[in-house]
Amino acid sequence: MLDSSKTAPLQASIEAAFADRSLLQDPSHRQAVLDTLAALDAGQVRVATPEADGTWTVHAWVKQAILLYFAVRGMERIEVGPFEFHDKIPLKRGLPEAGVRVVPPGVARYGSFLERGVILMPGYVNLGAWVGEGTMVDTWATVGSCAQIGRDVHLSGGVGIGGVLEPPTARPVIIEDGCFIGSRAIVVEGVHVGREAVLGANVVLTSSTPIVDVTGEVPVEHRGRVPARSVVIPGSRPKRFPAGEFHVPCALIIGQRHAGTDRKTSLNTALRDFAVSV
Repeated sequence: MLDSSKTAPLQASIEAAFADRSLLQDPSHRQAVLDTLAALDAGQVRVATPEADGTWTVHAWVKQAILLYFAVRGMERIEVGPFEFHDKIPLKRGLPEAGVRVVPPGVARYGSFLERGVILMPGYVNLGAWVGEGTMVDTWATVGSCAQIGRDVHLSGGVGIGGVLEPPTARPVIIEDGCFIGSRAIVVEGVHVGREAVLGANVVLTSSTPIVDVTGEVPVEHRGRVPARSVVIPGSRPKRFPAGEFHVPCALIIGQRHAGTDRKTSLNTALRDFAVSV
């Protein structure tokens, strides 16, 4: 990661240009945008970083740089073998040197960062996203703009991780280390999934989705965050409307992954013990 002596000048230029777009006519401000995106692409800066106390800090100026990047880039033709694209953002390059496996037609956009050992099946990683070492982005899974995906995570087939680019101060979706996200699960609107949690197939989490821990005698409700090591399945609960009582979606925490030194063993145990569909 770049130290503050290098990021401070970039941040000052980006924040000034974001407040006054006319400054993008100045080559130095345009270069600050390009330098920030290059640093994002290389993993030298991140949209959000974890703190020692378990919280995350959002770096709004980095998001501002992404938004400004769209303003300084023009549309161009991108050709990859028989495929043709027409866009402002180039594709990520240097994958062999980075130790990253991308299976055709998987796409990682420039400005995203994939640590060594990431496997990207025919899915998609958008700019500003950070994907940790050993993570699998399975077939047709999508990692939205600025999402932060930890190490040794499995995003199963068709998982949708939402992008949170605006407003710049908003927290991105965060999936911490060791999580397993089941098939067709959706996590959006800055939801934070704690370390080694398991989301069953078709779980949908938005910032307003009730996440109800039903493991005790009294339900405990969370919103916007799944506690570490939780095992979560889709649920519903009744709600009264003028037209009558109907069931609305929620998510249910039905247990905790067992503590253990081997994450894979722990995961298999959780899936078996709680009969979680993946």
